[in-house]
This record gives sequence, C-alpha cells and structure tokens, in this order.
Amino acid sequence: MSWRVGIGYDVHRLTDKRPLVLGGVRVPHAQGLLGHSDADVVLHALCDALLGALGQPDIGELFPDTDPQWQDADSRRFVVEALRRVLAAGYQVGNVDLIIHAQQPKLGAFKEQVRTSVADMLGLTADCVGVKATTNEGLDAIGRGEAIGCWAAVLLEGEGGRRP
Repeated sequence: MSWRVGIGYDVHRLTDKRPLVLGGVRVPHAQGLLGHSDADVVLHALCDALLGALGQPDIGELFPDTDPQWQDADSRRFVVEALRRVLAAGYQVGNVDLIIHAQQPKLGAFKEQVRTSVADMLGLTADCVGVKATTNEGLDAIGRGEAIGCWAAVLLEGEGGRRP
C-alpha cells in the first residue's frame, strides 16, 4: 500500500451579481465569487490537493482562465477530471479535510451540505470528509469581507507510484 498527501488553497474576491457556490452547494448571499469559472474556492482547493498528491499540474494549468471553454464552468467538472487522474494512477481518495475562510456569510448551517456534496463527488461516505468554517477575525481581504478562501488536504491510498 502506498499513500500520497496533497494540499490545496484557493481564494477569490467577492462580487455582485454572481451566485455563491461552495463545495458544489449554492449558499444564499448578496455576493458571489469572481472568477472565470463558477469560482468555487472549495472545489478549486480540493482539485489542487488531489492533483498535488499525484505530482500533476495544478488546476490553473489544466483549466486555464484564458480558455473560453471554462467560462462560467461548474467546478464539479474539474473534480471529475482530478478524480479520474487519481483513479488512473492507481489510487483512491482516503479522506478529505477542508477549512473554508469567510467573514460573511456565516457557514455553520451549510457545512453538512458541503460535506455531503464533496463526499458524493468523490464516492466517499460523509465521515471521510471534514469541513470547518472560520473567519479571519477581521484581518486581510477575507476578514474585511472582500474574499473567501479555502484550504484542502487529501490522503490518497493505493498501489500507484511504486518503483519496481
């Protein structure tokens, strides 16, 4: 058995006239995240963690914001591709841990929905996905309510990556 660990981080600025999508869940809020795709920071951080554990290119390289096909794309498409790469490399996802940083909106009521959404995307049971939400205590762009960020950590388990 071989293990791989990956971490990912993403942050996007809040803006008017966009829906707020976190972990594939639409969260009611006056603002959404600015980005080329749906700007789902949770799924972007998750993809980078999955790809990083494999030593593969990051989400920005695979799905560049200069490519019109990714304009307003649902970030679940990115997770599908990252997971395809994980499985093709001989691994499966063991568990995921997420920390969402947002001053507003308060996310406590949405953590379980995000957890279930991410678990479903990855074919995991909900107990294999941790979701925490925190503020930045008024510090930096996130603390001023100008942005939302997310850290993701993943453990991959499998037989891939072994040298003979």
